[in-house]
Amino acid sequence: MSEPASISTGIAQRYASAVYEIAKESNTVKALEGDLDALQDALANSDDFRALIQSPIYTRGQQSGAIAAIAAKMGLSETMANTLKLMASKRRLFVLPALVRALRDAISEDKGEIAAEVTSAKALTKAQSEKLAKSLKATTGKTVTINETVDESLIGGLIVKVGSKMIDTSIRAKLNSLQNAMKEVG
Repeated sequence: MSEPASISTGIAQRYASAVYEIAKESNTVKALEGDLDALQDALANSDDFRALIQSPIYTRGQQSGAIAAIAAKMGLSETMANTLKLMASKRRLFVLPALVRALRDAISEDKGEIAAEVTSAKALTKAQSEKLAKSLKATTGKTVTINETVDESLIGGLIVKVGSKMIDTSIRAKLNSLQNAMKEVG
């Protein structure tokens, strides 16, 4: 991992642990989950929001004012709104995407859940998704939430990432492996 990414992750982890502890103590974890959904949606769909948190051209005051207005408009909980204001005053808004991931991981871990990133050549049916979740639950011993993406270049098969483990059963990977074996022979 590169140094800047490592620093961002460390900062995000510290904020996430503090925010999650506050949410647990005040029994507002459900509200925190709603905040995370809203923030993730804003990060995915708003170029202006991403520019606000990542661009160095905005002053602390501009970021703080904008974040306060955005938090109020989004209806974020007091804990999350205050955290975002603090991050803006410390020029740490750039770690917001990592903070969202870290908080989701903390909530999932506390619930005994784990997320699996599944990439397939075409969208899985509900039955296939349920069967995969059941199989992963038997392997991990935890309830599995599947986050699915489609990548047609896989041709067929799946790439499944659970925690630090990755299983690649895609046809693309098998063809690449076969191509490498052919290079070694010739």
